[in-house]
Amino acid sequence: MHAITSDLLLLRLGDPGDGTMNQRLYRCLREAILDGSIAADTRLPASRDLAAELGIARNTVVHVYAQLQAEGYTRSRQGSGTYVADTLPDDYLASGRRKRQASTKPARSSLSERGVRIVEGASASPFQWGAFMPGVPDVTEFPHRKFSRIVSSLWRKPAPELLTYAHGGGLPALREALAQHLALTRSIDCDPEQILLTEGVHQGIDLVARILCEAGDQAWIENPGYWGARSVLQANGIRTVPRAVDEEGMHLPAEPLDAPPRLIFVTPSHQYPLGAVMSLARRRRLLALARQWGSWIIEDDYDSEFRFTGRPIPCLQGLEPDAPVIYLGTFSKTLYPGLRLAYLVLPKSLVGAFQAAHGELYREGHLMTHAAVAIFIAEGHYAAHVRRMRMLYGRRRAMLVNLIERRLGPGWLHRDSSDAGLHLVLDLPADLSDEAVVHAAHARGVLTRPLSRYYDAAPDGGEPPRQGLLLGYACVPEADIARKFEALLESLSEVARRRGKP
Repeated sequence: MHAITSDLLLLRLGDPGDGTMNQRLYRCLREAILDGSIAADTRLPASRDLAAELGIARNTVVHVYAQLQAEGYTRSRQGSGTYVADTLPDDYLASGRRKRQASTKPARSSLSERGVRIVEGASASPFQWGAFMPGVPDVTEFPHRKFSRIVSSLWRKPAPELLTYAHGGGLPALREALAQHLALTRSIDCDPEQILLTEGVHQGIDLVARILCEAGDQAWIENPGYWGARSVLQANGIRTVPRAVDEEGMHLPAEPLDAPPRLIFVTPSHQYPLGAVMSLARRRRLLALARQWGSWIIEDDYDSEFRFTGRPIPCLQGLEPDAPVIYLGTFSKTLYPGLRLAYLVLPKSLVGAFQAAHGELYREGHLMTHAAVAIFIAEGHYAAHVRRMRMLYGRRRAMLVNLIERRLGPGWLHRDSSDAGLHLVLDLPADLSDEAVVHAAHARGVLTRPLSRYYDAAPDGGEPPRQGLLLGYACVPEADIARKFEALLESLSEVARRRGKP
């Protein structure tokens, strides 16, 4: 047995670069005991014999044996030697190799019904950067030196109140800066206290659902629309009702309803994903219906800063006094997604409840980040960055549109793709699978998203899913746009050939 043990250890000792001989021998013996290669109650070779067989110093073996005994992996018998323990500590601590290698994927039966729905409906992509990934800004153009200077100055002598838990909706200085910015750029008339900072848009939607809805309530969503909103609402037990969209935005009923929705989720300034702008007439009707029904509108204004022609579109929140609108904004598109900073603008009647619930459910923090962003805005860097990126994204969009029209034809550009945002929609023939094109493009180093995935499967949601691609142009350098577009064309041709199309 001694020779077998020595041979096993020689095989497992590994590369000399994996640590000292002490560390390597300890690790090999411990793992061999845990995985059963050296069985319980097995007598280990004498330290002198093992050292000679391995060609190492005896003191090394003595040290490792002592460590294993101290940790409970071995025991010493007077006059007989060192033996593997019958009961191993990792059996109780659940840290042994076999336990570590057990599957971490939960069995379906162990999940709640809600858990199953969330997991099976997940649409978040593991790939978040590259041509033509939609909804992603060019993070390489972020003015990190200016931002780093601000962050460094805060950390040189951090105020204690910025390093603890927060309560009240976020750092007052950032809420004040945001209120001023939104008044100038989005015609939003609000007090800083009406702004509540969240860790991303999803947290904001989750908070709205938890505070304003009961399980089983209805929420209208656009169809096609943002999958993230649908997932968060459904996870809260809310029944989502898809409403078709056209060139004026979400379709609204002409007749009275027996069961009006509790929430109405819309992207009126730049419908996601198709790009339509909700007309003024439909905005006013939507506000009137929400007042009549006692419904709340969630206005997702995710990328309104990037409009390349014409004047900015007024938001719903600022269209009427005391509108039944919860405005949702984010820094993910203007700064960078990893910042995880978004905000709600709340009607005054909801401020106190939302502040209390937010602090209770999510334990607010990140005040140092809030302080850095507040200074970034106050010093004018935010407005300057948005202006610069608006020009940059406008050029990139124009280049991509030109390529589409020259290589494919104007009819391939979706009719509602407005001159705004971070992406456009490329229409595909009905018999050309957008999922197949996405897969073929990925193999060529091109990332895009299938339009069909943004449609709700409910039968009363309007037209069936259309085939198309969401092409994000914001994160593609001008020098790469033509080359990446050629790769996309090759992917289209490949899928068409498989379908027997010319």
